[in-house]
Amino acid sequence: MSRFVQPVPPPVDPYAGDGMLRSWLERHLGPGGHAAAKGRLADLAADVTGPLRAAHADAEAHPPTLVRYDAWGARIDRIDTSAGWQAQRAAAARHAVVALPYLPDARGTWGAAARVVQHALLHLYGPESATFSCPVAMADGAAALLSMPDVDATVRDAWLPRLISTDPATAITSGQWMTESQGGSDLGRSSTIGRPAADGSWRLTGEKWFCSAADAAMAVALARPEGAGRGSRVLAPFLVPRYAVDSPLADGPAPGAPAPGVTVHRLKDKLGTRALPTAEIGLRDAYALPLGDPAVPGLVRAMTLVVVTRVHNAAAAAGGMRRGLAYARAYADVRHVAGGPLASSPLHRATLGTLAVDAAGAFALAGHAFALLGRVEVGADPEAAAELRIVAPLAKLATGRLAVSSASEYVESFGGAGYVEDTGVPRLLRDAQVLPIWEGTTNVLALDVLRALAREDAGAPLLSRLAAAVDLARPLSPVLADTLATAAAQLEETITAVTVDPGASAVLAGARGLALRLAYALTTALLVEHAAWGDEQAELAARLWARRWLRHEEIAEDAHHHLELLC
Repeated sequence: MSRFVQPVPPPVDPYAGDGMLRSWLERHLGPGGHAAAKGRLADLAADVTGPLRAAHADAEAHPPTLVRYDAWGARIDRIDTSAGWQAQRAAAARHAVVALPYLPDARGTWGAAARVVQHALLHLYGPESATFSCPVAMADGAAALLSMPDVDATVRDAWLPRLISTDPATAITSGQWMTESQGGSDLGRSSTIGRPAADGSWRLTGEKWFCSAADAAMAVALARPEGAGRGSRVLAPFLVPRYAVDSPLADGPAPGAPAPGVTVHRLKDKLGTRALPTAEIGLRDAYALPLGDPAVPGLVRAMTLVVVTRVHNAAAAAGGMRRGLAYARAYADVRHVAGGPLASSPLHRATLGTLAVDAAGAFALAGHAFALLGRVEVGADPEAAAELRIVAPLAKLATGRLAVSSASEYVESFGGAGYVEDTGVPRLLRDAQVLPIWEGTTNVLALDVLRALAREDAGAPLLSRLAAAVDLARPLSPVLADTLATAAAQLEETITAVTVDPGASAVLAGARGLALRLAYALTTALLVEHAAWGDEQAELAARLWARRWLRHEEIAEDAHHHLELLC
């Protein structure tokens, strides 16, 4: 008797096979704008399904290692990474995954919607990048921070071109050194001190506990300028070169001499994101360059970076959900159970269809955040800035949680094979778990949402969008419109109570629930907007999303019957 081996076909092309992605681009870019982006997106999709899929596997199989000393005993703290990791780095530069929204020709072609095109690139690139999407996010955040007008021009001119280079030989990425063991997300307890030097640079001393992309050529670190006082608002962002200022500044395998005063204590042994070098780093009079005037409270400046990385986190969540769905669907098409394909089972079809609804909602939420970011950066749109203030944390917290629950279902959909490391499927769950943690846990972000509602009237643009969506939904489905209207009215009432007494224990205890309800209602509105434009998949997703997340109804039967349209 021959041994049975289950073939597992690759999923469909991630660009050509994603109807919602393509219709989203058609709507936001217009036919001409989408046509201008198609070649770039098709090229990346071809890379993703070919060499980058292999590079992803190689980077996961060969995680980074820390070499503390050279052959003669000199401390070098070199982080060695795999050929697959280096291939992902080169591809991110070559495909302008970081650079695109900063390139003059891209802004000339798409204007503020260059961020929409970047989101599409991330949607394709991120899920099988071995989480190189993390240094991509931090490089983008660092580039946004360096682009601010109050950053010294000499610092900007020395570093920004490297961060947004599309030449793999010169492109660099950035790390992010903010959290410390005693504080974590409580930045007010940060104890890293910055002291000015005679030449205009600064020296930082402190301990950074969770430093992602520790192999990057630079990092943005938060430090308390000497004498600045307590609290988080006075913290200032600094650029810390990872290597000596007179050595080559590259991410490659031989980047040059380590910067004095920077010590890598250890690499983190993490649940997931294992290909990504994450370290504990000590600073002892480490050379640093201020990003803005350190005498001016700098946490607001640093939030420029945080907003960018939060929306990247949402893109990673939505992209991973979509790719996991594609793998699960491809497997169901070839796996036979109970005398037929798994894909013909009503129960399994309902499961996949429900996951598709969640993936559609996550994509719309992440995509909207990128569209707002582009409008803020190109045109300084005040309405977009006001809405982004609350959409960035909402998108990050809601998609992060959806990504984890979806990844668990994807692992389960493969049965025993989903539990075997060799298949690569367990990585879906391990890597998803970082998404609700990095850049603020769900609770931290929920409290941020409360602050935005109470101090900045951030609920107003959200409620306005919900009201407009109710009118758009009425011709599509009166039930959908009524559901959204009811949710909006309840949220308006809750927001009013929050603004009256934001410190009340009941308000604080309910912050997570409120944030998720806001995110679910906003997502309904975004799907309705896309449906009203003419997307049939978005219309079905809006109906089912509203039933699932606003009315808490079972959608299994409809998800089963409409699986082909949802996927």
